[in-house]
Amino acid sequence: DAVLLDRDGTLVEDVPFNGDPEKVRPVPGARVALDRLRAAGLRLAVVTNQSGLARGLFTEAQMRAVHARVERLLGSFDAWLVCPHDDGDGCGCRKPLPGLVWAAARELGTTPARCVVVGDIGRDMSAALAAGASGVLVPTPVTRPEEVAAAPQVAVDLPAAVELILSRQAAV
Repeated sequence: DAVLLDRDGTLVEDVPFNGDPEKVRPVPGARVALDRLRAAGLRLAVVTNQSGLARGLFTEAQMRAVHARVERLLGSFDAWLVCPHDDGDGCGCRKPLPGLVWAAARELGTTPARCVVVGDIGRDMSAALAAGASGVLVPTPVTRPEEVAAAPQVAVDLPAAVELILSRQAAV
């Protein structure tokens, strides 16, 4: 039913604590890949940890401006789910916990079992598995080897992850 995508490192180049829309750069092939998912009737949501809010490194308005730029470049998303907390805050939404995945599934009118989470680090995969969703890891230079080894599925880039998802959808 739905694909839940991490933002930084998965949809756009990872610029730590980015509050500047001008620094948003999509990963190669992102727009075409996302349009393929949309054409297949899948709903898309972004599930992203943004501890820079908790740390005061950017404002909510700046974050919304970054998200608006992402949508201008990559097309619209059906939902945006953001964890604004830092690791020590004790929330249930910060990946690797499952809260964002659960919330995205609810907002999209489906269940986690009918969702695939695409992300670039182990926290994304852990959140998917903890919520009962599938996961596809798209490693980047910051992805640790043990995260790749533990991932349920691995794709070399976002377009390859989309191909995996669409081939799975066709098989089902």
